[in-house]
Amino acid sequence: MTTGLVALAVATGGVSTTDGGTAAVRTAAAVSATSAPAAESITIDGKEYPDPLRLDNGDAVTGTSSWEGTRRAELLAGFRKNVYGQTLPKPTRQTFSVTPTSTSGVTRKIVKITVTGPQGTGSFTLRLFVPKTGTTPRGTFLMIDHRGAVTDSPTQSSEYAPVSKITAAGYAFASIDAGSIAPDDSGSYRSKMINLFHPSSQSLPSDAGRTISAWAWGASRAMDYLQSDPDIDPSKVAVIGHSRGGKASLWAGAQDQRFAAVITNDSGSTGTKLARRGDGGVGAETVSRINSSFPHWFPQTYKAYNGRESSLPVDQHELLALVAPRRVVVGSATEDSNADPKGEFLSYVAASKVYDLYGLGDTGLPSTSWKPATDKDFRGPAMSYHLRSGGHGLLAADWNIYLKGDLFSR
Repeated sequence: MTTGLVALAVATGGVSTTDGGTAAVRTAAAVSATSAPAAESITIDGKEYPDPLRLDNGDAVTGTSSWEGTRRAELLAGFRKNVYGQTLPKPTRQTFSVTPTSTSGVTRKIVKITVTGPQGTGSFTLRLFVPKTGTTPRGTFLMIDHRGAVTDSPTQSSEYAPVSKITAAGYAFASIDAGSIAPDDSGSYRSKMINLFHPSSQSLPSDAGRTISAWAWGASRAMDYLQSDPDIDPSKVAVIGHSRGGKASLWAGAQDQRFAAVITNDSGSTGTKLARRGDGGVGAETVSRINSSFPHWFPQTYKAYNGRESSLPVDQHELLALVAPRRVVVGSATEDSNADPKGEFLSYVAASKVYDLYGLGDTGLPSTSWKPATDKDFRGPAMSYHLRSGGHGLLAADWNIYLKGDLFSR
């Protein structure tokens, strides 16, 4: 079988479909009703995966109405139950306190977001930097900052968060400190926002979301504010995260359809990487390893699949597909073996099945075989991908692609 193959095993005989030795992705809708039934499963790199276009009752998804009306909700329920946990509810009350400061070329806004749940009230900070160009920014990047690296300075310009570079390009930049929503610590992760909705004296339900889910929830609360800011176009907001933050940005964007684009950078296991690949033959992080190393990231229900990835009712290509028809952006790195860049690539290609329902299945790639050219931006109408040379990181080279990628248009 061709390396990097993504194909469908059709119900009549279970034969994988290929096209001239390169990978082919065919949708259920593309299979003629007079020639063959809709696809029953998909094969990715020689292994069977759940088909995002097959309803739980076995019926095929053949159009956007059944995807949006039924299948999308089924997949979200599957990820909430088995992978990321049940999301925190919307606050019973939420307020925003804004402190603006005008500097040369940029308006900085420090926004205190205060939320109330059944068990109390808490707050966290959104930092927003808006270029003073006389027009609405070209778009807004909302970062889930798991490093706590973004400061109040509009001139900061680290590779990870090049605020001055972003605003100079005509974009607004916003960030939330993930640790102020759920500390990245197994002993205290509940202490900020989660305990506002769950009694601190009681154990969390086995399927309750933990740290990663809380970070994604926090991004949606930040989006609540961005929708109200007169300087921001709420139809042009991209949620972005790197590594563990990239897992959270993908989960946030899968659930919250207000995000026009979802950028997941080097997110690996339980991000973009296919779970069923295990370590991918390169020592990549597996479900078992991630749950052992970071027991506070995901619910107890996910731990039931340690070493049993093939039993998961969902996989990560379906999570990417949940972003459709909005733009999904995958950034990988050649030497990031822990994240399994090939597994991220295959997941990206397989997600195009759902984008095909909208006529947006063009991945921008010249071939669906691994591996693509490095340090090149591949852009389709609603899907973007790049494989940067080098190791794990959110670097200037990644930002150069995101800023030039025209992410808010088709």
